[in-house]
Amino acid sequence: MNKTFKIYAVIFIIVMVILALLEVSKKETTDWRKNFNVNEKSPFGLFVFNEEAKNLFKNQLKKIEQTPYDYYNQHKKDAHNILIVENDVDIESWNKILDRVSEGSDAMVIVSEMPKQIADSIGYYDSQISFDDQAVLKLTDRKYQNDFITLDKFPSGRGFVYIKPQVEILGKMIEKNKHEQVNFIKRKLGKGNIYVHCEPLFLTNYYLLKSGNVQYAQDVFSYLDDKETLWFVESNTKSSRFFMRFILSNPALKYAWWVLLGGLILFIFFNAKRKQRIVPIIEPLKNTSVDFVKSIGNLYLQEGDFHDMMAKKAQYFLNKVRLDLLIDTQNLDDVFAKKLQLKTGKPIEMINEGIELIKKAQDPYASVMKEDLARMNKVLDEIIKI
Repeated sequence: MNKTFKIYAVIFIIVMVILALLEVSKKETTDWRKNFNVNEKSPFGLFVFNEEAKNLFKNQLKKIEQTPYDYYNQHKKDAHNILIVENDVDIESWNKILDRVSEGSDAMVIVSEMPKQIADSIGYYDSQISFDDQAVLKLTDRKYQNDFITLDKFPSGRGFVYIKPQVEILGKMIEKNKHEQVNFIKRKLGKGNIYVHCEPLFLTNYYLLKSGNVQYAQDVFSYLDDKETLWFVESNTKSSRFFMRFILSNPALKYAWWVLLGGLILFIFFNAKRKQRIVPIIEPLKNTSVDFVKSIGNLYLQEGDFHDMMAKKAQYFLNKVRLDLLIDTQNLDDVFAKKLQLKTGKPIEMINEGIELIKKAQDPYASVMKEDLARMNKVLDEIIKI
């Protein structure tokens, strides 16, 4: 071990000790970011709502990690409920949701912002923002007058303006100066209804854990009928594929990772002038497989045994059918032809011609010409490439 490497090792150890001491002495801080993640226990996560959602929807809730566009392209559903909670939904998916609503489904959309063209189709043109630090959420229905939520931590202050006449107002946000903004509306679209709430904070851990606030959430969802509810949540597929997700999610490991990378960069920088050994030139091994195949082919052509070549071609083809298409080749009858046609998508006439050529190849007394071999090779390769 040379002197330079010892110096780097000592520096690295000292830095790691300092980082460890800083990590131990660091105070726990509360994450007040509005993440709306169903697995987050931070104040503005949806962990509590996710745990209680099944009971709230009477065990008829199903979480979907696909986009509405992908899901509805793959599934045909009867009338059901749709739930969106602060999810980044694309325009195509919004259109799919509106199509399902017009066919008889009901949608509860709880988002702070919605694409303009979708908002226009629902019945409001814009949203306004208040910068008041406290607000009260209430519903307009008299039977819910005693149920409300006081937002005392970072309310978005969003409300609907320029509402069309066919839109029903279900809830408002009341500020400290008694100014009111509409924040919960209903619009009938075709055979179904769409409900839009622009303040998703009332579903977060911080507010649901406060006494009395759960009732407001229950009131909001009471507008949905008792039927299957599809909750479209953010998919974790993309992040789960990242091999560094665990290290970067842990602050201590993240600091250690960056220090390690920095140390490696310094080590490479100061040791870049090392001597390069002469790299010997190694001739790659010659691939003789093609030559071997050509030799075997020429041997068959010289012998002129076209019947044997057809038999081997038929044998390889049937083996391919058994292994790849999982079709029994015991009987080359109409049932076999139909199964092969369904799985390959080739015309039945081509399938039947191939079967006749295979039977001819399997018949030891059949008279075979060179043209039969060429035709068989072409037909079978068009059905399945061997």
